[in-house]
Amino acid sequence: MTDAAETEQEAAAGKTAQRADAGVSKEEYDRLKAERDNLVERLARTQAEFENARKREARERNEFRDYAVAGAVEQILPVLDNFQLALKSTGSAEQLRTGVELIVKQMEEALRSLNVQPVETVGAVFDPRVHEALEMVERNDLPDHQVFDEVRRGYRIRERLLRPALVRVASNSQQKEA
Repeated sequence: MTDAAETEQEAAAGKTAQRADAGVSKEEYDRLKAERDNLVERLARTQAEFENARKREARERNEFRDYAVAGAVEQILPVLDNFQLALKSTGSAEQLRTGVELIVKQMEEALRSLNVQPVETVGAVFDPRVHEALEMVERNDLPDHQVFDEVRRGYRIRERLLRPALVRVASNSQQKEA
């Protein structure tokens, strides 16, 4: 016999001895082995099902994102079309300004339809959660920490801030002393 065959026979004899030592009959051993094999097979199937579900969820998430982006782009494309027409126009500066104002209104309407709202600025009290202060200017005619100029408009979608508003804020030293 070869060394490998002898080692294999010794291992089999050892397993038989272990079964005998444990008091397990061959029928009981075969039943437990079959049950183990069944459980291992079920585990492998469950893992495969989980992996398939994970891949399906990722695919559906990507499809939903593409669908959502398509809805937003559909709202913005007419605005882009009008900007391109404005660039081709040969009218006066006043006519061009009027056309751009109409395009801005069209863009604001598209944003509104997507639930994007501008952040309240001029006249509001400075709120660091939605405003970004560009500078504080000493102004005795306005209350302390009141926004008096909007440099860049901020936006939120429902309650989530997309971009803070860039503002100038009044500083009233007379009001601070009172």
